[in-house]
Amino acid sequence: MTLNQNSQLYLKPMFVRIVKMSFHSKFIADFEKMFDKKKALIRKSEGCLLLELYQDKNNPEQFFTYSYWNSENDLENYRNSDLFKETWKQTKTYFNDKPQAWSVDKKVSLQ
Repeated sequence: MTLNQNSQLYLKPMFVRIVKMSFHSKFIADFEKMFDKKKALIRKSEGCLLLELYQDKNNPEQFFTYSYWNSENDLENYRNSDLFKETWKQTKTYFNDKPQAWSVDKKVSLQ
């Protein structure tokens, strides 16, 4: 990790998973309660560096998770875990639309 004269931080490439989910309004509180119970367990998964949850300001039914991983392999190990399978099975029951996911490499961060 290096900092140049313009305060631009160059990072070791980091694997980021972004998931967009849309929920029925009546299930938002249930999802938030479930996420609150599971977030620490997810974050403690091998290779998970960060876990964030966002809610859209204009459409409260839309949520996004950002999770940072050491590698794609770490994410795949988590996705094959009982924790993920149980969490995703419950989460899917709240959806009002098909979820979308992106896997990206974080290259630069400005501080």
